[in-house]
Amino acid sequence: MTTARPWLAAYDSSIRPDLDIEDVTLSEGLSRSARNHPGATAIRFKGRAFSYRWLDGAVSRFANGLRGLGVKPGERVAIQLPNVPQAVIAFYGTMRAGATAVMTNPLYTLRELEHQWADADCKVAVTCDFTWMGTLREHRAVLRPEKYVVASIPEYLGIPKRWLAPFVLGRQDPPRYARFPDEPGVARFKRMVDASPAGGEFGRPDFDDVAILQYTGGTTGPSKGAMLTHRNLSANVQQIDAWFVGAREAHEVMLTALPLFHVFGLTVCMNWGVWSAAELVLEPNPRDIGSLVDAIEGARVTLFPSVPALFAKMCEYEGIEKRDLRSVRACFSGSAPISPETMRRFEELTGARVVEGFGMTETSPVTHCNPLGGERKVGSVGVPISNTGARVVDVDTGTTDVAPGEEGELIVRGPQVMAGYWNRPDETAQVLRDGWMHTGDLATMDDEGFFRIVGRKKDMINVSGLKVFPDEVDHVLASHPDVLEAATIGVPREKGGEQVKSFVVLRKGSKATAETLEAFCRESLAAYKVPKEIEFLDELPKSTIMKVLRRELRDIEMAKRKKS
Repeated sequence: MTTARPWLAAYDSSIRPDLDIEDVTLSEGLSRSARNHPGATAIRFKGRAFSYRWLDGAVSRFANGLRGLGVKPGERVAIQLPNVPQAVIAFYGTMRAGATAVMTNPLYTLRELEHQWADADCKVAVTCDFTWMGTLREHRAVLRPEKYVVASIPEYLGIPKRWLAPFVLGRQDPPRYARFPDEPGVARFKRMVDASPAGGEFGRPDFDDVAILQYTGGTTGPSKGAMLTHRNLSANVQQIDAWFVGAREAHEVMLTALPLFHVFGLTVCMNWGVWSAAELVLEPNPRDIGSLVDAIEGARVTLFPSVPALFAKMCEYEGIEKRDLRSVRACFSGSAPISPETMRRFEELTGARVVEGFGMTETSPVTHCNPLGGERKVGSVGVPISNTGARVVDVDTGTTDVAPGEEGELIVRGPQVMAGYWNRPDETAQVLRDGWMHTGDLATMDDEGFFRIVGRKKDMINVSGLKVFPDEVDHVLASHPDVLEAATIGVPREKGGEQVKSFVVLRKGSKATAETLEAFCRESLAAYKVPKEIEFLDELPKSTIMKVLRRELRDIEMAKRKKS
C-alpha cells in the first residue's frame, strides 16, 4: 500500500493538506453565522430576503415544534421538500432538536416512500401540501410516520406573490399548491413555527451521533441509508471551506438549484453556504433554466454548484448571449464528466472558472476537486481534498495498488466517510474495509495525483473479454462540437457477449450522423470500444439532480429487443 500523496504539489498555496477539524456541529455553525452576521441575507426566495438572525430563530422555533410533536433525540424525521425556505428551516431544526434527518425526494412513488420511511422508522414527516393531498393523505395508513408537518410554498413569499401564488401554482401540471383540511396529527408548517418559542435549552448531540440517513439511489436493489454523523457533515463542510478559502469574497451569493434532498445540494449549496454565511438563492425547479438565468442576474450570484446537464442547458438557452452572467466567479461541477465544449462555452458566457470534483452519498459527499486557483485538468475530478486519502487498487484483490495510469477501483478514507449503512452490517462490511471506503467507481491516477473516473464496476461492458468503460466513450463523444450529451451502455450481441451502444443528444442545428460520430470515435478509441450502434434522442433520461440514468436506457433497450 502506498502512502505517498503526489497530489499535494497541485494544492493552491492557501490550502493546508491536514486540517484541525473544529468540533462544531452544523446547527452551531448556523448560530455562529447568525451572531457574526445577524443582518446578512441567509435566504433569498423569489424576491424575498431572510436574514441570518431570522433563520436562526426560525430553526429554534421549529426544533421546539418538533419537541411539541413528541420527537426525541435520535428519532428520525423525514424531510420531503423542494428548495424552499421550509427545507432549510426543517433540516437545521431537526439537527437542533437532536433528531436524525431523512432527506426524501418529493417525487418518490408510494412504493419508494414505504420502503425508505419504514426502513428509517420515521416518526414525523415534513412535506408539501401538494404531496400531502396528492399521495400521502390517502395512503397514510400504510406509511410509517404518525405525524406530519405540511408546508405550502406561498407561506414565505412576499406580498403580493403570497396572494397570487395559490392560483398560479395550483394550475401548474402537476400542481404545486393544494388546500388541505385541519385534522389530528397534521400541523401546518408556518403556524407551528410561529406558535413555538425560540428559546430553551437544546441538548448538544455527540459529534459521532448520526445526523442524517442519506439514502442511496437504489440502482442495484433497495436503497440503503448511509449513516452520516455530525462529524462527517461538519468535517466535509470545513474541508470544502478550506479548499476555496483563498478565492472567497466577504459575502458570497450561492445559486441553490441542486435539490437539497440530494447530498450534493445539501452539503455544497446549503451547509457550506450557511457555514460561510453566504446568501442562498433558492430555486425549487432546477429544470427551469429561464428562472435560473433570472436568479443569476437578479441576485448577482457569485457561486454556482451544478451538474454538466445544467451547464449544457444554460449554454443552449435562447438569448443567453444577451444576459448578464458576469457576476458568477466560480462553478463546481459534479455527478458526471462535463464536456470540454460545455465548459469552454459556459466560462465564455460568465467569465467564471469551472472546476470538476467527485463525491458520493457515503462520503458526505466531496472527496476530490480540481484546485480553483491552480492547475486544472479538464476531464479529471482533480485531487483528494484536505484530510483525504485515495488509492486506485486492483479490482480483484481490492488491496493492491495499480500503477499510475492503470484502471482500478477507487478507494478513499477521511473524516467525511460514513459510519456505515443503517441496519445493514453485511453490506457495510463489503464497502468499509481496513479503514478504506470501496467506492465501486473505476478510476485512474496520473503521476501528479490527479484522478479520472472511467466508470462504475457495474456499468463496465465486456466486449469479447475486453473491458470498455462507458464514461470513456461518453467523454470522447461529448468532445465532438455537435454533441450536447452522450450515454453509453452494453447491449447483447447476436453471437453472445456484449457490444457498445451510445445514445446521443445533438446540439441545436447540428446535422451530425451516426457514421460521422463513429469515425470521430475511431480517432481516439480502440476499435472494440467504438460504438457499434448510435441512437439519437431529444433528451437523455435523468434523475432529479440531472444525472443520466443508464439503467433506464438499459431497460428501454431490453424492452425494445424483446419486442423484436
